[in-house]
Amino acid sequence: MSCTCCTEPPRAASSLPEDPFYVHTSTVFDSLTGQFLTDVSFEVDPATGLITQVLHRTSDLPVSVTDIDLRGKIVMPGFVDAHTHIFLHSYDEADNAKQKRDESFVERIIRATNHCRAALMAGYTTYRDLGSEGMQEADANFRDAINRGIAVGPRLFVATKVLASVAGVKTHAENTIGGTRLPVASEECDGEDEIRKAVRRRIGLGCDVIKFFADYRKRIMRYPPAVQHPYVSSVMFPPENPNPDVVLYTQKEMNVICEEARNADCPVAAHCTTNRAAAMAARAGAHTIEHGFWCNTDTLATLKENGCILVPTLAIAERLYGSRFAEMLVKTHKAWKMGLRQACGGDTGTFNHGENVREAELFLEAGISLEDTLRSLTYHGWLACGSDFCGRRFGWLAEGTAADMVALDKDPRQDTTALRHVSFVMKDGRVYKRNGKQVVS
Repeated sequence: MSCTCCTEPPRAASSLPEDPFYVHTSTVFDSLTGQFLTDVSFEVDPATGLITQVLHRTSDLPVSVTDIDLRGKIVMPGFVDAHTHIFLHSYDEADNAKQKRDESFVERIIRATNHCRAALMAGYTTYRDLGSEGMQEADANFRDAINRGIAVGPRLFVATKVLASVAGVKTHAENTIGGTRLPVASEECDGEDEIRKAVRRRIGLGCDVIKFFADYRKRIMRYPPAVQHPYVSSVMFPPENPNPDVVLYTQKEMNVICEEARNADCPVAAHCTTNRAAAMAARAGAHTIEHGFWCNTDTLATLKENGCILVPTLAIAERLYGSRFAEMLVKTHKAWKMGLRQACGGDTGTFNHGENVREAELFLEAGISLEDTLRSLTYHGWLACGSDFCGRRFGWLAEGTAADMVALDKDPRQDTTALRHVSFVMKDGRVYKRNGKQVVS
């Protein structure tokens, strides 16, 4: 075999031929209609990575040696995680500040490589990565490495640096004379001119989505906690809530962020926890509202009225809020009953990549139907990523969509753990997992 390494970029290995082939199923979830269909075959063109034909079988088709037979399994579109951070690992191992301060650039890249591989093996063919967490534009570079076939992972839609008002999102310290060893995680911008420049800069540096912080905790220096100073106790007599979320932008400033992003056909994700910030971001034109932990009925109605998608990030909230978490499940169920579109995204990275499906399980625990949970895990993920702004259609299986498929060994209609039993993964017409085993180098 002749060497092509000098003329062609290395590609992830695949068990698939280069000629079109069929994937045969007995049960497949249609994320557009929310129905489970039977006896469907898909023609896949690996040269384009697209589904080129959908056949509803009335009799058995002969299965060629190049075809893939997934009959007897539950087949779904590839999963989409709508809120991730590839450069973070579980906060149970190290908190955000320690990861940014103590882990080298190289270590964080290697960790991200492992994270992306674990995500793909868990069935996640798409990640929306909402902030590089001190790694500048390395998330865009990582996206491109995956797209070129030299790294294995989900297709990425990235935000690079997040936007925030001055000192809105940063790790604060009492000693500022000597500067800080922590890398800057946000692009500080205030006022119309700075904001327009910041949005334009992010787009020019390769982002797929603009993320901004509509609110955040920035009053920490009034009552610095003991955990911030390992040898010094906290201040005496702090209030019950020493560091509340505060709104970081005016309504006009949020409007400018969304307006400038629209000029570049770029979706906008807004970090919001307070009702006030969520309503302001929705009115400004944010595409998605991230977290929305304490949204009340009026705020949810505002989100729906403005066509927002809510990404409730229940998986991280479950770890943060203890007894108050039950309120968030109630809110998530209420949003569903109101007809508000929601997408599954757990803030993955703050907990382990590969455990992403916890978000979908919490949708089910909130009382959302299985069918709508699976839609939130697939089709609604595409909507959250920007729908046709993505440049590729995924999240459902039809002619012209990406050939992203996963197969489950258990039926989610009968087993609530079924989403954890992924035995087959295909992304863009290439097989990455088969019979429960990784098939790429």
